[in-house]
Amino acid sequence: MDLILWRHAEAEEGEDDLTRPLTARGEKQAARMAAWLDRNLPDGLRVLSSPAIRAEQTARALGRKYKLRAELMPDGSAQDLLEMVQWPNARGAVLVVGHQPVLGQTVAQLLEMKSGACSLRKGAVWWLRHRQRMEACETILLAVQSPEFL
Repeated sequence: MDLILWRHAEAEEGEDDLTRPLTARGEKQAARMAAWLDRNLPDGLRVLSSPAIRAEQTARALGRKYKLRAELMPDGSAQDLLEMVQWPNARGAVLVVGHQPVLGQTVAQLLEMKSGACSLRKGAVWWLRHRQRMEACETILLAVQSPEFL
């Protein structure tokens, strides 16, 4: 199973967290990352997004069908995310568009980071793969990509 975590791109400041749209810079970040992802994503990919406006706008940049999931709201948990995507037992690949700190906590948990958290840059993608070798389960970090380097 592949789990691709995409943090929403840069958003406007505002009091209502769920309605903050992307900035002009954020729209460019999302478009650059979406182009890179589109070239590399496997067929049959599922795309899930937080219903927060900035996350949905980021997901929309990919130009593929996506589902909004309440489990991906900014106050969600890594455990909720992993259960929702059925890690590590689902087949294929899932792209999740969401928020910090949940995405960073998910990365830290899967890569067994002692700190318990990891910081993902706005607009960045972390691509993880679960595999089983003999009797051992492994999480492999396939790619980390930031829109500034595209």
